[in-house]
Amino acid sequence: MDQRIINLFDEYTHKPLTREEFLKKLAILTGSTAAALTVLPLLEVNYANAATITPQDDRITTEYINYNVDGIVMRGYLARPKKKGKYPAVVVVHENRGLNPHTEDVARRFASEGFIALAPDALSPLGGAPADADKARELFQKLDASKNTQNFVGAFDFLRDLKGCNGKFACIGFCWGGAMANTLAVNVPDLLAAAPFYGRQPDAADVPKIKAAIQLHYAEKDERVNAGIAAYEEALKKANIPYEVHMYMGAQHAFFNDSAPTRYNEEAAKLAWSRVLTFFREKLQ
Repeated sequence: MDQRIINLFDEYTHKPLTREEFLKKLAILTGSTAAALTVLPLLEVNYANAATITPQDDRITTEYINYNVDGIVMRGYLARPKKKGKYPAVVVVHENRGLNPHTEDVARRFASEGFIALAPDALSPLGGAPADADKARELFQKLDASKNTQNFVGAFDFLRDLKGCNGKFACIGFCWGGAMANTLAVNVPDLLAAAPFYGRQPDAADVPKIKAAIQLHYAEKDERVNAGIAAYEEALKKANIPYEVHMYMGAQHAFFNDSAPTRYNEEAAKLAWSRVLTFFREKLQ
């Protein structure tokens, strides 16, 4: 697909570009409104492809839980191994559409690999993630950044008290969640590992606060996010923080999301997943 179309969709999903404006620009790039409407399903997510591990998988158990942060009730999706024991925990942070079937599937993947996984919904204070992606995007603009960070920090407080958790923590996030994974690395002192995927980097001044090991995943064609890599890497080096940077050649932003048909890159996604599992097992053993 024309890279200009993918870049336009990235602009639509991350900037205040209305759907009407997006479709007009898409029609110009594709040559007509009819062509734009044909391309559109190839760009937008399809959650029919989201379940690689079903909720009925006999290795895991799943449930929706609530936890409180300063009077705010946060909703989250909890997936854990069915076999009794003590397990490390991973907080899974969604993209900028709220908790959705793909994020829940990622949580189940971790549970099937021997981790407790909690995927909070950032939009809980505003009624939860709506099915309409445009409405979800509008709600993200209304989140208070400072309170939102504390709402995710609160996920670790919930996990500390959870029976079966061994007290060792990691986090992973994608896009908006990748930025949050970086933020959590700054704000959760006992976090052992963080794996941000194509997420905005923290301010260099905050990097020395990080105690976790960092594994960064980026897509070659994601110029918007990649612009911040050099400064982040320099700050990590200066602070003597253990880190890895993985660049996936030919990949687009959101390459890990298998419900995003045009941007999903199976080869890159499988390699990244294997790297994350190895990294988390090493750091949380």
